[in-house]
Amino acid sequence: MSKQLITGLERGQVSEYVILCGEPERVRKISSFLEDPEEVVTVREFTVHKGLIGDTPVTVASTGIGGPSTAILVEELANLGAKTFMRIGTSGGIADGLEKGDFVIASGAVRLDGTSRSYAWTEYPALASYDVMAALVDSATRAKERFDVGVCLSVDGFYSENKTLTDGRISPMSHSGYMPSFMADRLGDAKMMNVKNIEMENGTIFTLCSLFGLRAGAICTISDVVPWHPTEKAIDFEQNMSDCIRVGVDAMRTLITWDAAKGTAVHWCPSHLG
Repeated sequence: MSKQLITGLERGQVSEYVILCGEPERVRKISSFLEDPEEVVTVREFTVHKGLIGDTPVTVASTGIGGPSTAILVEELANLGAKTFMRIGTSGGIADGLEKGDFVIASGAVRLDGTSRSYAWTEYPALASYDVMAALVDSATRAKERFDVGVCLSVDGFYSENKTLTDGRISPMSHSGYMPSFMADRLGDAKMMNVKNIEMENGTIFTLCSLFGLRAGAICTISDVVPWHPTEKAIDFEQNMSDCIRVGVDAMRTLITWDAAKGTAVHWCPSHLG
């Protein structure tokens, strides 16, 4: 099947290299960092642009919020030849030391979403591809950005999973104060497990790409710390997101260079750089 069921995308409209984001509006911002950006399609929550990094075509596409729409997009882009997926997104900081504006490069995800569980056993790991992760670390280091690397928490429920901190007490964000006992300590437990941040798409992306033999990675800015509470640090979010995008696009440029350097080798390694 050439024309895809949901996006309507067809063969020839999608690159091997894909940058993903959640918000459709952010696609234009990301594609502005590419050469010759152009809109391909906009349907439902999916906005898709194309552009170039050097001579290499790159696709930029929005997933919408959460696993179900993300899985649809990954499936359809993969059907049309996409092989490398890099997410540039937002998240809530969990780990001590993370502040608003910091970046987290995901090494893997705790799969608390439902979508990835519809594809694989609960025990199946959601892991980032090591070369995508390495390219992001390399780019963030050269840009002298504040960043950490580690496991994220991928969830479905934005309001049910997030909490607020008021006068030192954890409070629910769900309507009417809904918070069953099994949800009360979830963020505290995640912090104890050295989880870095909370978001809603990485678990699905990493799981599907592993299952399909594709590459995936993600960098997220810390837009707030959780449990949500006022902090002394204020950031220019648009500038912060631009910096995150710049790191991601530069990392994709690095990946393209590494892929060329490895030649016919299946796996990239530092020795390919000579």
